[in-house]
Amino acid sequence: MAWEAILWVIFFLKNIALIALNLYQLVCLSDLEADYMNPYESSSRINAVVIPEFILHGAFCTLFLVTGHWFMFLVTLPVTCYNIMLFTKRQHLIDVTEVFRFLSAEKKYRIIKLAFYLVLFVIVIIRILIAGTFSTMLSIFHTNNEELDIRSSFLES
Repeated sequence: MAWEAILWVIFFLKNIALIALNLYQLVCLSDLEADYMNPYESSSRINAVVIPEFILHGAFCTLFLVTGHWFMFLVTLPVTCYNIMLFTKRQHLIDVTEVFRFLSAEKKYRIIKLAFYLVLFVIVIIRILIAGTFSTMLSIFHTNNEELDIRSSFLES
């Protein structure tokens, strides 16, 4: 059961990375909107983290599948499918020449993804607490193996 808690800590760290990548993209888009950054610099910064975000989210979803957390896998699967669709249609990168035309839509898309990752963050924290509590309760019973073994005390008498 200690592995369960370790897995949820790994999920927690991956989720923090996804939230950080999304926040970075939102900050770049907001700086572009406020004219603190030019379109080329903003687009190149965002495009540099899009593929790592897709890979990290795919690994996040796959790890849920491999570890048997079916509900969490099914929750993260639609975003993974959407990311795959964007990648195959080559719409995952921001075009420098059309960045101002799609600025509002790109910000909304990333805000929705950020909200999704924050909901996952809350679920993962709850599952860490549950796994840690359950692991602690089991470790209490495993330290006193001699007292809990009914068969050994029955055979001795």
